[in-house]
Amino acid sequence: MTLHFIAKDPETNGDHCPTIWFYDVAQEFVVQGWKADTELRARCLESGPIPQDEAVVRLPARMSGALKEALDVAAPATLR
Repeated sequence: MTLHFIAKDPETNGDHCPTIWFYDVAQEFVVQGWKADTELRARCLESGPIPQDEAVVRLPARMSGALKEALDVAAPATLR
C-alpha cells in the first residue's frame, strides 16, 4: 500500500498548496487543490450534479508536468 507523492505547486511555499499523489492500492489519483468558488461550481454543475462526497478543486496550469508525472506513475499499475 503506497501513496506516491508526485508534486506540490512549485510556486508556493510548501504549505497549504495544491498537491498530487497516486494511491496504488485504490488505483486513484489524489488531488489537493483550491476549492472552486460559487461561480465555477455553478458552471461545473451544468455538466451534471456533484455528489456530497465529491468536490470540485482547481490546480494551476503550471502543474501540468506533475499531472503528466502522475499519469506515468499510474501507467504500470494499470497494466496489472
